[in-house]
Amino acid sequence: MNHEPHEILEKILYKEEVFQIQGAIYDVYREMGCGFLESVYQECLEKELGLRKIPFVAQQELGLTYKGEALSQKYRPDIICFGIIVLELKAVRETSPEHKAQLFNYMKASSLKLGLLVNFGHFPKAQVERIIL
Repeated sequence: MNHEPHEILEKILYKEEVFQIQGAIYDVYREMGCGFLESVYQECLEKELGLRKIPFVAQQELGLTYKGEALSQKYRPDIICFGIIVLELKAVRETSPEHKAQLFNYMKASSLKLGLLVNFGHFPKAQVERIIL
């Protein structure tokens, strides 16, 4: 199948929303640079999302189930933007397969189709990786 480049771009999941989120991420990185703890980037990104009026919820407690039964264990994804995109923040030199698996599990548990694995610990710029369920 031969697709024109613009046709492929049209099919990118939540393209405009991701573009807005990435702008906020890169602004935080430009302002703060590399080398802080994840919690610092979390707070800065929350502030930047608010400034840009991007709807988000941080550290929202979500339930888990096992074979249809609710578990007492809960999880808290770092940020959910627009009610449809899970952000998992890291501040490490390189992300690992375990980081991707963590985000993938958050997406499965929340039934959200798109996640962004954001690494503020990478130099010379923040890394943003799209994970699709």
